[in-house]
Amino acid sequence: MKGHNRRVLLDFVRAHTVPAPVPFVPEIDLRQAQEPIALWEATESGGTEQPPPFWAFAWAGGQALARHILDDPGLVAGRSVLDLATGSGLVAVAAARAGARPVVANDIDPLSLAAAAANAEDNAVTIETLEGDLLDTDDKYGVVLAGDVFYSREMAARVLPYLRRAAGRGSLVLVGDPGRAYLPEGLVKRATYDVPVIEALESCTVRRTSVWQVV
Repeated sequence: MKGHNRRVLLDFVRAHTVPAPVPFVPEIDLRQAQEPIALWEATESGGTEQPPPFWAFAWAGGQALARHILDDPGLVAGRSVLDLATGSGLVAVAAARAGARPVVANDIDPLSLAAAAANAEDNAVTIETLEGDLLDTDDKYGVVLAGDVFYSREMAARVLPYLRRAAGRGSLVLVGDPGRAYLPEGLVKRATYDVPVIEALESCTVRRTSVWQVV
C-alpha cells in the first residue's frame, strides 16, 4: 500500500478490521481482521510488496504482556513506556490504561502505527506513534515492552542487543513470547498464561505464553 497519508491509512485500517474484545484481555477492544490472506492482498493492491498485516491480530505474546501489565499496573504507572514493534498497539494501549505516561508505540510499518492510533482512540487512551527502526538507538524509557519479537533468527539477533542495552541502562524490559523458535536464553520468567489464539494463524487454539524479563 502506497503513501503515508495518515487519514488514508486510518481509513484503510478501519475499513478492513472489526473492533472486538481481545480474547485474553477483554477490557480492551482491538480492530482485528476476519480474513488474514484477503487483508494482506488488499495491502498490496498498489503493486508494492508489503509485510504481513501483523497489526490486524491479537498475537499471543502481546496478549500475555497486556494481561500482565493490567494485572500489575504498578509496573508501568507513571513511567515512560516504549512498545517496540507494536503491531496492533495492544500492549501500548494496555500500558496507557495502566497509567503509563508517555506511551510510545513504535513500528517500521506505517499501517501498524495507524492501527495503534485507531485502537488507542477506540479505547480512549493517549499514545504517541514513532515510525522507524530503533534497534541501533539508545533513548532511555522507564519500561520497554516487546511482544512476539523472536519469530525469526534475524529479528532475534537484532532485537536482543537493543533490549539488553535498555536493561543495562536501568529500564524494566519485558517481553511476551509463546515459545517462538528463537527465544533467547538467560531471561527471567515472570508469568505464564494459556492464551487463546487464531487457529488459522497459529495452527492451534491456545498457546502457552510467558512474560519474560530481560536482565
